[in-house]
Amino acid sequence: MARMHSRKHGVSGSTKPAKKISPSWVSYKSKEVELLVVKYAKEGLSPSQIGIRLRDTYGVPDVKLIVKKSIGKILGDGKLLKDIPEDLMALIKKSILIRKHLEENKHDQPAKRGLQLTDSKIGRLSKYYKRTHKLPADWKFDSRKARMYLD
Repeated sequence: MARMHSRKHGVSGSTKPAKKISPSWVSYKSKEVELLVVKYAKEGLSPSQIGIRLRDTYGVPDVKLIVKKSIGKILGDGKLLKDIPEDLMALIKKSILIRKHLEENKHDQPAKRGLQLTDSKIGRLSKYYKRTHKLPADWKFDSRKARMYLD
């Protein structure tokens, strides 16, 4: 599949195993994994960081196979999800960093183009999250107030 803006194909990434059952070598029960997810969310880790921590430290290959719920669903049930989804927040951070770079380097044309592409991705993603009710309908990305979202 081609990339969104460059139309290049790139190298394929890894894929998850086809088996949809929990591996027999995992020693953790579903309730234990759920408690670990909640514990790390309260420490301030994002859902992807929680998954990486569980994989690397506890040997849990996939939370969804063991608990039968995704990390996002577990956090949503415990009211621990952040107001702005993780992928949208990453794009906002990227936009802030590009704007900061452009303040010092006003004639950097590739950076200006990168900012345009990043802002358009933010617009498309926010439109999706408004449609799925993960963001309020009146939410709007404002580049001047963007630093407020990082807190």
